[in-house]
Amino acid sequence: MTAAPDTPVLDTITAMTIDSVERCHMDQRSLLLARVAALVAMDAPAISYLAHIDPAIKADFTVEQLQDLLVAIAPVVGTARVMSAAGHIAQAFGVAIALAETEAEAMARAGADSHKA
Repeated sequence: MTAAPDTPVLDTITAMTIDSVERCHMDQRSLLLARVAALVAMDAPAISYLAHIDPAIKADFTVEQLQDLLVAIAPVVGTARVMSAAGHIAQAFGVAIALAETEAEAMARAGADSHKA
């Protein structure tokens, strides 16, 4: 019998996301637009946006395109949801930057330690 994973919720969400992407016939940019619009509509927390930053970067998704999306959906979802989303997106970017800086520092330390040895 195999041991239960340490992150069953995250593993389930990851599997659902992979399955959804594999079954969807939208191009990557359209898929990102749809997912971010859905997150805005449901007033999702920052952590939900965090999962979309790397795919957005890989798809060359720009800040201007994100702004256009928020402008386009504001009349439908409302200004309060759009402003809330803007704050959550900013938080997600802050976390992503902090994680990237921590990773870069760890890699630099590891490189420095290997040169000392």
